Formats: sequence, C-alpha cells, structure tokens
Amino acid sequence: MEKKKEKRLLALDVMRGITIAAMILVNNPGTWSDIYSPLRHAEWNGLTPTDLVFPFFMFIMGVSTYMSLRRYGFQLSWSAVSKILRRTVVIFMIGLGLAWTGLLVDGMASGKALADAALSFGDIRILGVLPRLALAYGIGALLALCCGTRHLAAVTVGILIAYALILILGNGYEFSERNIIATVDRMVLGEAHMYTDRIGDVAMRFDPEGLLSTLPSVAHVLIGFMAGRMLMGEKDNNRRVLMLMIMGTCLTFSGFLLDYGFPINKKVWSPTFVLTTCGLAAQTLGLLIWLIDVRGKVGWCRFFEVFGANPLALYVFATLLAIFAGNTVQWEIMEGCLIPLCMGNLWLASLLYALLFVMVTWLPGLYLFWRRIYIKI
Repeated sequence: MEKKKEKRLLALDVMRGITIAAMILVNNPGTWSDIYSPLRHAEWNGLTPTDLVFPFFMFIMGVSTYMSLRRYGFQLSWSAVSKILRRTVVIFMIGLGLAWTGLLVDGMASGKALADAALSFGDIRILGVLPRLALAYGIGALLALCCGTRHLAAVTVGILIAYALILILGNGYEFSERNIIATVDRMVLGEAHMYTDRIGDVAMRFDPEGLLSTLPSVAHVLIGFMAGRMLMGEKDNNRRVLMLMIMGTCLTFSGFLLDYGFPINKKVWSPTFVLTTCGLAAQTLGLLIWLIDVRGKVGWCRFFEVFGANPLALYVFATLLAIFAGNTVQWEIMEGCLIPLCMGNLWLASLLYALLFVMVTWLPGLYLFWRRIYIKI
C-alpha cells in the first residue's frame, strides 16, 4: 500500500469507478433467474449495456498503461519489463486464487474435508476476468514498448484482421464443439478447466475469456493506450473532449457497419465488438471529461471516485464476499427482507440485492479513500 503521490485525471478515475461498480452490480443479482434484460449479457450475437462493462474497464486500463509507461520513456528496459511481468503474474494469480477459493468453499459446503476441498484442482477454471485483464495488459504493454507508440495503430489493425480471419475459417461464430475458440481451450487447458456456457437448451464447455479470444482483447488495450497518448498530448480539455468524440464516433460507426459481416459478439470478443465498445468507451470518457473537468460538475461522482481509487481491491473484496456469503445468506436476505419489501416482485428484489451488495462493497472503499490509502500492484 502506498500514499497517492500525483494528481489523477478525475474523469478517468470516475469512469473506472463506474465500471467496477457496474461489474459488481451485474455479477451479484439476488437470483440469476430473475434479472432485468439490460443487466443480462447478450446470449450470443448482439450487445446489451452489461456487455459494455468489461471492455470499458479494459479500455481504461489501456489509457492508464500509457500513463504508467511514460516514466520509462516508452523504452524497452529491464525495469519496465520486470514491472509489467510482475503485475501480469500477480493479477493472474489473484484471479486463479479467487477461483480456487470458490472451489474450496463449495467443496466444504458439500461435505468434503478441508484437505480434500483445498486440493481439488482438477476442475478449477484457469481463465476468467482477472486472468484476461492480466494477459491483455501484459502483452499489450510489452507490444507498446517493443513496437513503439508510432506503430501501434498498424499492430492493432493487424491483430483485428488476423483474428477476423481466424473466426471466419474456424467456425468462430458458431456455438458448437467445432468453434476454434473452444477447440484451442480444450487442447491447451482441458474441458475440466473451462467455463460451461449455455444458449437455449444447448450447454457446452465454452470460455468467454478463452486463450484465443484474448488476442483481440490485447487490441482493446492498445486502442485505450493510443487514446491515452492522445489525451496526454493535448492539455486543453475542450480539445481532449473533441478528439475523444471524433475517435469514438469513428470506431463505433465502423463496428456497427462491419457487424453485417462480422457480428458483434462478446463471448468470442469479435473485432466488431472491440471497435464498437472502444468507440463507446472513448465517447463516454469524453463526456465525463466535459462534465467533470470542463463544467466542474463533481458532486455526483464522489461515489464512483471511491471505486475508481482502489478498483482491484474492491473487485476482489466483492468476489470474496459473494463466495463466503454463498447462496444461503443471499436467499435469507432475499426471502426475509427484500421480497416482502417488493411485495413479491422477484425481479425488483433481485435488483435491490445487487444494489445493496454494491453499497456494502463501497463502505471499505470509502474508508480507504478517506485515509488516502491506494492499494497498488
């Protein structure tokens, strides 16, 4: 832990906080069977508000990566590489540790002995949100150092074109065993270590954070990185807003236009998904800079600033809280309080539970914020 040493771009902190709060909200409904449509992921092709949360955070991570690597002059050095590798490994291992903790708690709840539950590595999910963030950050940051900031646009386009061809040639838009994304994960990870997804009545091992689909997420980070370079290269906030809006409009329009041939799909992290969500993220960041840094409207954003100041710590805390609370405590709160309060409306009760969960997670974040404690890796 360390004290905050330099002034942050407030709009960036707020947007980071909004995405973390939204992640916690959509991951912790009162019941998974009763969720309002905007709070669900698209079943396959398509886009919902919930599908924007993870890629928005990845875009912001790219912006922050640019700011972080400035101190090394964007030169390939041992100090820069060692920091990137250390952060990558630590974030990946935290994600793996959370998956192991979930298996441990579930195993003990099912009657297993502590030692047996602790050693149940045979079906641990290796990938997930934090492992994807770790890999995308690590590869993206190393590419930025190796290729130089001037060549990143070409590298990003190359990644997206290559991945588009892989999807076309490898049945990438087909939810089946033949999908190349699932095939690669089965070969490298094994089915026991993959997520089980379901579309309608069809269930199969398909990881939405798979190895192959990590490739376009690297492009996601690189687009955020280039947005960070654009932001830091311009001191006037009005100019920053204009440039972000132009960038965002071009990316969003390109994504929706290409959707006719290359569907927007979060679960395969399609190239059009990258373009569309990066475009919307750039526009959202531009709007926040205009509202917060240009107009000075900061009163409403303090809640999200708390999440933005310690995003990883609060995400991990929320995940552990959900694991240890379990379904029993969750349903006791739902059945004993929220469902009666909502007069039997399960959809509303489920949403209120998720909002309550966000508030409970926010409280330790508020303490850290007051004490000016910022947990970094």
